[in-house]
Amino acid sequence: MSENENIPEDNLNVDYNNLYREEAYTDLKVASIRKFIPVKPNGSEDKSRDPFFIGQTQIMSPSGPLPIQCPIDAATLKDAIKKFPEAIQGAIEKLIAEAKQMQQDEESRIVLPNTMPQGKIKLD
Repeated sequence: MSENENIPEDNLNVDYNNLYREEAYTDLKVASIRKFIPVKPNGSEDKSRDPFFIGQTQIMSPSGPLPIQCPIDAATLKDAIKKFPEAIQGAIEKLIAEAKQMQQDEESRIVLPNTMPQGKIKLD
């Protein structure tokens, strides 16, 4: 089997109707904001579509730095900067809620004694 057989060819085609130019802004401390500007295949700005913003930061966890990324509902860079703290806080709260739910799901699993996973041989 060649390496190319593992890559589906249809997934490698560029979507010419969904191209963006990316600009990055940072305060070199906490905030990183990426602006995605829609462009046409020739590289000119596509005014028929709206740009969007993504905020990024890192928080410290017991396991080390944890990257946080979220969309920012903003029309301008100034607005994205203003909304950055609230957007990141919302992403952190969502992450915490998801972690708690996963922990609850794990704790609520029913464990039956004397059962073995499939494929295991029980030795008595």
